[in-house]
Amino acid sequence: MPVKLFDSELKVMDVLWREGECSAKHISDVLRQSTGWNINTTYTVIKRCIKKGAIERRDPHFLCRALISKEAVQKDETDELIGKLYDGSADKLFAALLGRKKLSQQQIQALKDIVGEME
Repeated sequence: MPVKLFDSELKVMDVLWREGECSAKHISDVLRQSTGWNINTTYTVIKRCIKKGAIERRDPHFLCRALISKEAVQKDETDELIGKLYDGSADKLFAALLGRKKLSQQQIQALKDIVGEME
């Protein structure tokens, strides 16, 4: 069953995905610089992630390790978006994304290559 993460939880997870296992204090230091969060806010969000099964805590030093991959979260979030807003149709999402921006020839070729690999 997918783990549903809120934006604040994704900020904590992003530190772990980028840096690997690290202390809660280190996560707090990183997020204080990037978001202005205080240590209590960060620790509260870490504890929520632990409760959801997204993070494992090990002592000593309150070491945190991601239990779910960024790719798994991206897949689950994309599946939810497609289901919720595009009637379960990935091609409708793809068309909406392409219709929003003028793509370069290089970007168009990269997309064709991706589609070609799927066939």
